[in-house]
Amino acid sequence: MTTTPAAGPAAPEILAVETSDLAYALRRGWQDFRTAPLYGLFFASVYVAGGWLIVWAMTTQGQIWWTLPASAGFPILGPFIACGLYEVSRRLEAGEALDWPGVLKAIFRQKDRQIPSIAAVIVVFFLFWNFLSHMIFALFLGTATMTNVSSSLAIFATPQGLTMLAVGTLVGAVFATVLYSLTVVALPMLLDREVDFVTAMLTSLDLVRTSPLVMLGWGAFIAVALFLGMAPWFLGLFVVLPVLGHASWHLYRRTIA
Repeated sequence: MTTTPAAGPAAPEILAVETSDLAYALRRGWQDFRTAPLYGLFFASVYVAGGWLIVWAMTTQGQIWWTLPASAGFPILGPFIACGLYEVSRRLEAGEALDWPGVLKAIFRQKDRQIPSIAAVIVVFFLFWNFLSHMIFALFLGTATMTNVSSSLAIFATPQGLTMLAVGTLVGAVFATVLYSLTVVALPMLLDREVDFVTAMLTSLDLVRTSPLVMLGWGAFIAVALFLGMAPWFLGLFVVLPVLGHASWHLYRRTIA
């Protein structure tokens, strides 16, 4: 690795990332999951239950409006749940005792630190993207005959529907890339260090700027892994989420001096 100073004199020092670092983080993430599987399964169950709730609301009840409040819970709870996985990896790495009261207490402590602030940023991103997605839908399909999109998907096969999907996917990818760049190592840093959330997000952004191909490749890998994990009724997330969560901690430890 080559040492590169992070932007700003007060920011932590970052290290350029190589593909070997990603492989190392994944190996350590898998080892942590195998060492403490119950913790990973517990934290992943929150996401899996949320996915089941959304599917139930859309298919069984036919109430697509339920997806908004259900999805909104993920940006709020996500950082706290991720901290649980980071805390498990931190304790395993430091050789500390691993127990439920200690891990849950570490998560609860975050409410008085910087995690709520970064969660608020994630929520703002989510709400703005939700607003923008409605605008894109109205722009391309607003003049079409009103159709229940949860039961009639043929509208998306029209030229207007395909264009809307392409534009929405492109804009969504930009939003996801920006949010990923701001948070990829910011969350574990906030658990590990007494830094403000702005410094953590700027350090995360600078890490992606320093090693763009490797870090964006890591983001693409995460997206594909999550997609594959969701395919069989979200059951794959019971493994994918804990491994990625533990790996994120080790990637942070590998890239922040």
